[in-house]
Amino acid sequence: MNPYQYRAPPVGIELVPRPLKMRLTVRPLGMGAGSHARQGALGQLLGVSLGVVLGVILTSLIKHLILKPHLCLTKRSIPIYDDMNDVFRIIGMDKSKNTQNSAKNLVFVGVMTANKYLDNRAKAVYETWGKQLPGKIAFFSSESSSTDANIPLIRLSGVDDSYPPQKKSFMMLKYMAEHFADHFEYFMRSDDDVYVRPDRLELFLRSVNSTHPQFIGQAGRGTQDEIGLLSLKTDENFCMGGPGVIMSRATLLQIAPHIRDCLKNLRSTHEDVEVGRCVRKYANVPCTWSYEMQSILYHNSSGTEAFTGPLKQREVHRAITLHPVKNHTHLYRLHSYVQGLAIRAAEGEVVRLTRELDRTSEEAGLSPPRLDQPASGTFISHLGMDASLQKWNAGLEEEVVPWDFFSRAAFQLGAANPRHKITSGVNEGLNDVVRDFMDMINRVSKERGRVIDFKEVLYGYIRWHPSLASEYILDMLLLYKKFRGKKMTVPVRRHAYMQVPLGPLYVREIEQEHLLEPASPTSAIQELVEVVVKSSLKDLSKLSYKVPSGEPSIPQKPKKIHFILPLAGRLKTFQRFIENFRSTCLEREENVALVVVSFQPPPGEEDTRDHVEALISSLHLDYPEADMTVLQANTTFSRAMALELGANLCKDSDLMFFIDVDMTFTSATLDRVRLHTKERLQIYYPIVFSEFDPDFSRDGKIDGYDHSLINEDVGYWRAFGFGIVAMYKSDLRSVGGLDTSILGWGGEDVDLYEKVLKSEIQIFRAADPGLTHVFHHVACDHNLETSQYQMCQGTRYSTYGAPHVLVKTILENPDILAHKRSQQ
Repeated sequence: MNPYQYRAPPVGIELVPRPLKMRLTVRPLGMGAGSHARQGALGQLLGVSLGVVLGVILTSLIKHLILKPHLCLTKRSIPIYDDMNDVFRIIGMDKSKNTQNSAKNLVFVGVMTANKYLDNRAKAVYETWGKQLPGKIAFFSSESSSTDANIPLIRLSGVDDSYPPQKKSFMMLKYMAEHFADHFEYFMRSDDDVYVRPDRLELFLRSVNSTHPQFIGQAGRGTQDEIGLLSLKTDENFCMGGPGVIMSRATLLQIAPHIRDCLKNLRSTHEDVEVGRCVRKYANVPCTWSYEMQSILYHNSSGTEAFTGPLKQREVHRAITLHPVKNHTHLYRLHSYVQGLAIRAAEGEVVRLTRELDRTSEEAGLSPPRLDQPASGTFISHLGMDASLQKWNAGLEEEVVPWDFFSRAAFQLGAANPRHKITSGVNEGLNDVVRDFMDMINRVSKERGRVIDFKEVLYGYIRWHPSLASEYILDMLLLYKKFRGKKMTVPVRRHAYMQVPLGPLYVREIEQEHLLEPASPTSAIQELVEVVVKSSLKDLSKLSYKVPSGEPSIPQKPKKIHFILPLAGRLKTFQRFIENFRSTCLEREENVALVVVSFQPPPGEEDTRDHVEALISSLHLDYPEADMTVLQANTTFSRAMALELGANLCKDSDLMFFIDVDMTFTSATLDRVRLHTKERLQIYYPIVFSEFDPDFSRDGKIDGYDHSLINEDVGYWRAFGFGIVAMYKSDLRSVGGLDTSILGWGGEDVDLYEKVLKSEIQIFRAADPGLTHVFHHVACDHNLETSQYQMCQGTRYSTYGAPHVLVKTILENPDILAHKRSQQ
């Protein structure tokens, strides 16, 4: 039940109209008994007739005096309001409040809607920005509208939901003038697909003189096809209704008496055009000719796609109203984002006030007050430090916080790939900083008669201190626009030094019983399963099943993994791989198969294909049940062809694992291959750990070191490698297979990865600590295609050593730079 609707009296209570006062004349009796009987019957007849006449008259008086037509309410089963107090009760307002005695009576917003939108759009508007207005809001709909939604609804008498809504729009203005004109300074006409930022609306309206006639909106003259068809003169315009129209009280009162005349003289089917015509004729006020209104009252021309994507846009941050939001669920999403901006602004104000308090205390010779509240877990005292690029001084070399340089790419000393694309997180933070900075310098743009627009960041430096702030030094290209006096537009470059302090620190204590019990898994697969399954235990507990009786079931054998290994020469490396395969798979009786596709070695190297077959044959003698096969290809090496040849030996339902001879793996890797590879659903692309040159990372120790060691000194995670992959053969065929026209080293893995991306099969990408790429010197063939040669060179350079190790090596060996200079 809507609490704003009128409620009828309880059943059983009779409403009796107050009788009219009657004048009685007493006459003496002068007739006989018979005459008395006749006169008594005649008197009763006259009494009944008089009662009927009086009832008709009384009914007419009630309809005329109480149920006034100008209340614009329905005459049927819709609730009737018998006084003005009911009208104010609808919008939840005290009738005694007005602009002189209440700061909450700044604006009244009338939202035009229809019966089909009351339970979705109208409800969403009221539950988001509608309750935060510096005033009141009401939804105006057709006479027959009904809803159970908790919204202030006003039904307009004689109005339906037909489109275009000229009558609804004008009658809403008339209603607002008759009932609320003395209680608000401004009146806003809005649609139900608009989002309004109440705080910005209040700031804007309080900067405008409400005592003068005002007609504020985004000025328009119609589309190119409508020019000349809207009966507008060359100097006439109208306020576009979509993003909202605002009138001062003076404007509304001047047009209200002429509403019916305006309705009788419509010249187009656009209600906003006709409202503008009416205002111009009777209030003599045009819509605001202001370019700024396009961003203040913002209309997105994307239609139903508007505001469905990322909201961190310049237009969203600058606007007072955003139109259109066709899907009402996006109103809640937009409201949540705007509330987040408000929280961020409030925390920024906390930083400013804390700094001001510390500065004042210092000037007064007092120690700054402690604002931390350990009992509640809130710490803000650290915010009082002034903005400075020298907030801290490093005592040791290890404490120095380096600056990361960026232009079109990022150069980061501590990254595995020092030169890389600017990450999305850094780019988003940079955009936030630049937007806030531009808002600060344009805060007084009107007073100074100029505005500065941001164009781009040419280059900059970023560093982040984990306990104080993020710092930026930016070289920016700006556009200086002067619109007062001598107008000009000039591009300028400026350096900006910006600091984003960390906000308040909140500490919350979690009770011990709410923590998960520590687990001690017996294998890596058990650890992974527990991580995945623990979050779903509640769902599992809901399942009901019956344990079958009889003998216990035999555990199912793990899925067989088919290793496919391309090979060309490199016998010593192959022997290391086979030793790893024997200890990890054959000795543990893992359910695996091995297919070695052996090619001719590169020119100048020994042909070792017979040695490969001999090595596999000797393994068969020790492990006769092992599934191992060698295919010989009498052609030059092609990794794509090798993988295709190996895949041809598998069935469509077989699980394949493409691997290189330089890799080492563990039994946990096999578990993860089975866990993360799902036929027709998911392909597993593990991220392998690639070792650096041991000359730099292991003091020159080439053989016999531990390949399971993982840290930033000995290697890096190869995030851009796609050669190691696990998939089912049916999935390889469904995505299009490997391109066997790609010869030599590299390229085929990226091609296959792009095919999988375009398919409907998902990719699971994660670092696998059991997969290690053992370092070897890379020799890039000059006969490779340009793209392949560049990829090969990139891999070669990235495996020398960690950046900080290389820097230390150069500093300790200055002859390296001297040799480089001598070569130039």
